[in-house]
Amino acid sequence: MRRSWWKVLSVILVAYAVIGGLLMPVPRQHIINETIRNLYFHVPMWFGMILLFTCAVVYAVKYLRSGNLEHDIYSAEFTKVGILFSILGMLTGMEWANYSWGEPWSNDPKQLGTAICMLIYFAYLILRGGMKDEEKRARLSSVYNVFAYALMIPLLWILPRMVDSLHPGNGGNPGFNSYDLDSKMRMVFYPAVIGWFLVGLWMTTLSIRLHLITHKRDNDFHTTNK
Repeated sequence: MRRSWWKVLSVILVAYAVIGGLLMPVPRQHIINETIRNLYFHVPMWFGMILLFTCAVVYAVKYLRSGNLEHDIYSAEFTKVGILFSILGMLTGMEWANYSWGEPWSNDPKQLGTAICMLIYFAYLILRGGMKDEEKRARLSSVYNVFAYALMIPLLWILPRMVDSLHPGNGGNPGFNSYDLDSKMRMVFYPAVIGWFLVGLWMTTLSIRLHLITHKRDNDFHTTNK
């Protein structure tokens, strides 16, 4: 139970975010109206994605320094769950845009940057799937992961701020402040960010355990048959 406290916390926080997001009062803003509730889902998905990709690149660097294949497994699984969160973030964002901007896709700079970022990480999966040699796959995918993370920063945080954008906080469009994200919304938003990230971390740990078992079994099999 001591080791599982954060799992229990993740369930409680996500349940609180879902219930609070649907039932608690929100500011009545022009155009977005009730769709502002998507802030508890769309934005935490992006935060979760970034944190998971950060964990992935840390383990990629660890592998490049140590050559330990377990670090490569950690990096790969964090990346895969991060990609899942990017898909969920994109879908919830397109749903929100459909009501707020009149269409799910408007070629907004941040939408385009996010799409490019997702394609870069999809290519990571193709790269790993196309190689059989474990060490070569681990080395190349770790290097690729570092470059993918380095590209994600300007694509999501720098370039959209340099041009006009419909997204809050970009291209002169003011971000969420005390007028939009009031104290009541903060009570749900911050727990939602923590909760969704912990769920992603939980998913990753389960996947890592499965792949470590498979990796150990395959190595034992090859050792036995030598």
